[in-house]
Amino acid sequence: MHSEPSSVPLRAAIRAYVGLGSNLADPPLQLRNAFQALAELPMTQLVAKSSLYRSAPLGGFDQPDYLNAVAALDTTLSAHDLLAALLDIEHRQGRVRGAQRWQARTLDLDLLLYGEQRVQDAKLIVPHPGLRERAFVLYPLQEIAPELEIPGLGALSALISNCPLTNLSRVEGDA
Repeated sequence: MHSEPSSVPLRAAIRAYVGLGSNLADPPLQLRNAFQALAELPMTQLVAKSSLYRSAPLGGFDQPDYLNAVAALDTTLSAHDLLAALLDIEHRQGRVRGAQRWQARTLDLDLLLYGEQRVQDAKLIVPHPGLRERAFVLYPLQEIAPELEIPGLGALSALISNCPLTNLSRVEGDA
């Protein structure tokens, strides 16, 4: 028996960018494991990963510096399904979410961008609301996507020019 091809078009992959951060339980290992988990997501391909960057923690709390990076993914997961997968990876790597923001953590995964889409609902805001002023996101993002246009915010290069490279340093070695 011969089946006809489906008349429903396959969903095209969307380029999404994910911010990674860790400052507990061997941060280089946490980020390596997170990159591996991202590469293993269903209907998703890890297409680029930045170097690691050391940054001071936000919020003024006494805690270790963070290691940060950015990953580029091509995915056919919806933005909300991708977010759910990111939260699951965090949980599997020991992330405990407390009521207080900017606490030390084993892993933080933020959905920074999801193609050209702008999403704002109770569970997700894309582009990520802190993106424009966070050097630990912008500089790794520039490393893997220097020509990027950010929906509603403009050229990444313009955002970089307004975000000084303060308390951020590239870490030698590979994640």
